[in-house]
Amino acid sequence: MDSETGLPVEAVQPEDEGPLTPLHPNHAKALRVGMLLFFVPFLIGSLVLEIAQLLPPGAIAGPVWLVVAWLVLVLPWRRYQACGYRMGADRLQIVRGLLFRKDTIVPFGRVQHIDVAKGPVERFFGLATLTLHTAGTHNASVSLPGLAEANALAIRETIRAKIRRDAL
Repeated sequence: MDSETGLPVEAVQPEDEGPLTPLHPNHAKALRVGMLLFFVPFLIGSLVLEIAQLLPPGAIAGPVWLVVAWLVLVLPWRRYQACGYRMGADRLQIVRGLLFRKDTIVPFGRVQHIDVAKGPVERFFGLATLTLHTAGTHNASVSLPGLAEANALAIRETIRAKIRRDAL
């Protein structure tokens, strides 16, 4: 038993320590664009209500625009900083979340197949999302967004090679 964690010594892996690999910096920009696109209807709605002059000038549009500006400028950067990953010899660890932290470890032996997806905003910024589909029903897919496209393809090939080697 490990005296610090209370776990069997075999369960304590030194590869699970150390800094996480950060996502590509363009991921914060892609998150900003996505959030801005989401909030466009709210911004337009605030302007329509402002034109209708239901309340004093600036009472509706001012607060809405300030909140949206904060959400678009600050929140994506914080989300970007809260995410990272770590490739081990036999696993991929993905950590994300601001308020609720989620630490997922995917053993390569459970991976069924791997996808690399690129949406229009991701393509514009040269990014891709790596998705690992695993055996089982609960959380059978684990995604890692915000990788450089070449990095996502390299990680996919590395995992695929390790899976193929373990299968032989």
